[in-house]
Formats: sequence, structure tokens, C-alpha cells
Amino acid sequence: MKMTLRWFGSKYDTVTLEQIRQIPGCVGVITTLYDTKPGEVWSVEAIKAMKAEVEAAGLEVSGIESVNIHDDIKIGLETRDAYIANYIETLEHLGKEGIDLVCYNFMPIFDWTRSDLSKVRADGSTVLSYDQDIIDKIDPSKMFDEMEHSSGGFILPGWEPERLTRVKELFEMYSEVDEEKLFQNLVYFLKAIMPTCEQYDIKMAIHMDDPAWKVFGLPRIINNKENIQRLLDAVPIKNNGLTLCTGSLGSNPLNDIPDMIRSFKGRIHFGHMRNLIHLGPRKFDEAAHLSSDGSLDMFEIMKAFYEIAMTGPIRPDHGRMIWGEKSMPGYGLYDRALGATYLNGLWEAIEKSSKSIL
Repeated sequence: MKMTLRWFGSKYDTVTLEQIRQIPGCVGVITTLYDTKPGEVWSVEAIKAMKAEVEAAGLEVSGIESVNIHDDIKIGLETRDAYIANYIETLEHLGKEGIDLVCYNFMPIFDWTRSDLSKVRADGSTVLSYDQDIIDKIDPSKMFDEMEHSSGGFILPGWEPERLTRVKELFEMYSEVDEEKLFQNLVYFLKAIMPTCEQYDIKMAIHMDDPAWKVFGLPRIINNKENIQRLLDAVPIKNNGLTLCTGSLGSNPLNDIPDMIRSFKGRIHFGHMRNLIHLGPRKFDEAAHLSSDGSLDMFEIMKAFYEIAMTGPIRPDHGRMIWGEKSMPGYGLYDRALGATYLNGLWEAIEKSSKSIL
């Protein structure tokens, strides 16, 4: 396991590479080219510049999150092959620069969804929160406006601004796409890119749907053990793997995360570590990474990662906003740094305990 932090680039992020470098045990960043649109080819020059900036700070580019997938691919339009060709070219450029991990998702229209980006907790910190009752009262065509309004003026990762004026159009385009069609379109995409992934040993790591159920009636297919296993079986190549996100899976209390980690051994390329607390059916607040602060047993989760000999990157995902920090919702420095230190501490304790038993 290697500890990393997500970084949004010097243009957008309030957190600097120099600060990330000072987090004990943090060796790299997970980043992307934030000015590119889905479907565009990433230039070699832009990738080289991004990589050079990170390495100049004493860190590595541990992975890309994300090379976003064009809607025509998800919907299965005739134009998808052209966008897949562009995606393959981007993978080739990344592979030639030694970048071998790409986290992505296949969620229609909306990425991760929350009803509140700054819910105040009893301790005065603020967190991301989800309440289905609130979501049900929101007009989907205004969801982007709702998220943008509560973001504090910061960009929201995964919420592509070019979709702002296309929500109604996109809903119409997805009207005939059910779970099965979305799944088959994902398989089509993966089978097309796998030869390139194998050539450059690029690990494609799909992120779980967040939350783990339909939002605004749109299909979600990467949300439980059965569905994930089906995808791994449909494209049984090691390069086709997972970004195991504890917060996304944990939104559904029926998901046994340690069991899933052990079951998917060899196919988990990346880990997102996040805690949350269940408040009721389809209602949760995100929490500090500490097990006792939420509903997830982070010790058992890290133990499962240790047992499968996880060697890929892990990052603390979504932190509270604490100590007066102003930053992108969920992505401040302070609480994520605390989370990285806590997770490293768990790993060290598990590792030393396991060796002492032997």
C-alpha cells in the first residue's frame, strides 16, 4: 500500500504540493488534467508538464482520476467508437509517460451526489451529507445549480461544467438506457481499450456508484458485490479492476466491505478510504476517518487490504472542513492529512501485529 492524496492542480486546488509532501508517509498524488473535456485526447506535452510539476515537489503521479468518459460511450451511440479511439490515444500517451493507473466511473449524467455540501456537525466542522427526502424534492434539471450554489465557488470534481446547459437533453438521451444496456456499453468500452491497457500495463479502476442506488431514476450498476463480480467476469483481464471506495459502497449498510475486498483480491487497483454515519434509510453524513466517528470499521477494512497484499495507492477520501479552512467541499488539507496519518497508523499496527504472530 502506498499513501497518496488527490490533488486538483495549482490552478484549482487550495492545497499545494509542498503541503502534501509534508504529510508523513504520503508519497504521491492522484490527479488529472482538469481543463480537458470528456472525449478530448490528452496531449503528450500537457501530461509531461503535469508530471514534471509533481515530481519537482518530491512526489509521484500515482494515478489519474479521471480520464472522463464521453456520454456517447455510456449511451451507446454510433459516435462512441470515435470517442473510444480518442480514449485509447490518451491511454497510450499516459502509458508512455509511465502512468499506469486510471480511476474512472460510468455513472450517467451525475457523478457523486449529495444534498448538502457543508452540513454543520455538533463539533462545528462541516461535512458532505445525503438525504433522499431532500433529493426527491429537487428538480434534476436544477441539480447542477444546487451543487454549484453550495460549493462556495470551488469546482466540484466529477461535475463537468459543460453539462450545465444539457441536463434535460441528457435525460432524454439516457431515456432508453436501463441497467442492462448501461452494463453492456461498459463492457463494450472495456473490451475495446483492454489491448492498449495490457500493452502499457495500465490498470483501469472503476469507481463505485455514489451513492449505491439510483439517483433521479438513472441506472446505477457498480454498487454491490454481485454487480461488481459480474463486471470482473465479463472482462476477465487483470487490467480491468476496481477503485474500492468505502464511502460509496458504505452508503448501503448491506454491503460487507471487508468481505468484498477479500473477494476481489487481485482486481483492486486503488482504494478510496472514507467513513460515514448512517442516519436512516438512504440518509447519511460523511465523518472523520476514525472508526468510532462513523458507521464503518476502518480497522477491519484496512486489515482486509493488508490480507490481500494491497500494493496500489490508497488515499483518504473526502474530509471534514475543520479549523476554519476554506476549500473545495470534502477536499481540504487538514482533515485529509489527519485521515492519511490515521490510515498509515492502522496499517503499521496491522503489519506489526501480523509479523509478531508469525
